[in-house]
Amino acid sequence: MKITAAKVIVTCPGRNFVTLKIETDQGVCGIGDATLNGRELAVVAYLEAHVIPTLIGRDPRQIEDIWQFGYRGAYWRRGPVTLSAIAAVDTALWDIKAKMAGMPLYDLLGGRSRDGVMVYGHANGADLAETVDEVGRYIDLGYKAIRAQSGIPGLRDAYGVGRGKLFYEPADAGLPTETIWDTRKYLNFTPKLFEALRAAYGFDHHLLHDAHHRLTPIEAAGLGKALEPFQLFWLEDATPAENQEAFKLIRAHTTTPLAVGEVFNTIWDCKDLIQNQLIDYIRCTVVRAGGVTHLRRIADLAALYQVRTGCHGATDLSPVTMGAALHFDTWVPNFGIQEYMRHTPETDAVFPHAYTFADGYLHPGEAAGHGVDIDEALAAKYPYRPAQLPVARLEDGTMWNW
Repeated sequence: MKITAAKVIVTCPGRNFVTLKIETDQGVCGIGDATLNGRELAVVAYLEAHVIPTLIGRDPRQIEDIWQFGYRGAYWRRGPVTLSAIAAVDTALWDIKAKMAGMPLYDLLGGRSRDGVMVYGHANGADLAETVDEVGRYIDLGYKAIRAQSGIPGLRDAYGVGRGKLFYEPADAGLPTETIWDTRKYLNFTPKLFEALRAAYGFDHHLLHDAHHRLTPIEAAGLGKALEPFQLFWLEDATPAENQEAFKLIRAHTTTPLAVGEVFNTIWDCKDLIQNQLIDYIRCTVVRAGGVTHLRRIADLAALYQVRTGCHGATDLSPVTMGAALHFDTWVPNFGIQEYMRHTPETDAVFPHAYTFADGYLHPGEAAGHGVDIDEALAAKYPYRPAQLPVARLEDGTMWNW
């Protein structure tokens, strides 16, 4: 069995997606997601110029060797562009292998560990009252877990508060939009939000919150402590994780569970956080962390330290990644939760998929492979549109973390 062709498909059914399609001499094709929000064309160039030529003629069943070739064979390795490209190849190869076996991917990985994948949705509002109402709407939709983000009094823009309710997409312009941030206003407001949510809905539903790398370690520690009475499922990305030792300070001051890792690319990015038990959930995902092959290694390391998975699943990942993630989630023993931001109807039409949502859980379906395809003719009707993520500045003009 040989790889005969591979091509990159770029489409924008509401936002940009990059998809790799690998074809074989036995007529079986596989697809993988290579989307890197705001930097999509960098991965396209990497795939077309440096990766695809090395795939032609290879046996697609040799997933491990091809992964090692893509990683070890690149002297300038690691980083989001390289690992997103490797992930696209890896996901497509697992898709092919599972189709050849006539199995859903989770069966090929080792079979089910659970009957459904608990997911959380994104409830956001312009102010506290609207966010409380939105959380209630997600509860009515059947969600058992909801991430709550709100506009902050005195700030015009706030992370996580989008232009739509189900399809929040932060990449909004050809050049980055500049937003203003004030940490003290945020810290004063956020505990009030969760106090109001628990007063309105009690403690039967899981609540999550994303600080989005905006806080210093001591600020994050204080927020985690202030949120303890409201029993969050997790506080996400409390501080930039380049300095992994910063989480020691946070851990020493709060019992609020901590989650991090959506921007991580390899096991080396999270090794110390996991081994030192400084986090409770690791948020690496299929497309950003080198595909199913490498994400399995991260999950296995995490399991040794009772750290659970909580894979990133925002709309900057295509349904291809969501499908692969759900098969991974169905198998992985130390599963925690899966982020689920719904795609637009246009995106769902371009990427027909087998997964379904019911009663707070996603189900991957029983189709062979990862269960997601691409309608190339429809994809061609949505050409690429430049869109970048915003940036943040403090009120005095200092650049800050977005």
